[in-house]
Amino acid sequence: MFRAGSLPDVAEQDGTTLPAPPPAPPPLPPKLADPVPAIVVGTGLWFVAFVVVLLFGLDTILVWTCLSGSLLGIIGYGVFKWQRSAARRGSRTAQRGLD
Repeated sequence: MFRAGSLPDVAEQDGTTLPAPPPAPPPLPPKLADPVPAIVVGTGLWFVAFVVVLLFGLDTILVWTCLSGSLLGIIGYGVFKWQRSAARRGSRTAQRGLD
C-alpha cells in the first residue's frame, strides 16, 4: 500500500536504536523575549489610527474599530501585567514563563 521508505514503512521498522534528538535551541535574549514593547507599540498604533480616523472624518465603523483596538490593547496589557505580577509572586494559578 505504501512505498518503501514512506512514513508508515519507517514507523513499522523494529530498529532498536532511535536517532538522538536534536539539541535544544538556545534561549531568546531577554530583549526579544519581552512582549511589552510589542503590546505598547500595537496599542499605540491603534490609538494613532483612531486619531487619524477622527481627524479625517472617515467611516463610523473605522472609528469604532480603532477605538476598540486601542481599548482592548490597554485591557490586554493590564491582564498581562496582572499575570506577570502573579507569576513573580509565586501564585499557583499564574501562567508560567512570564517573569
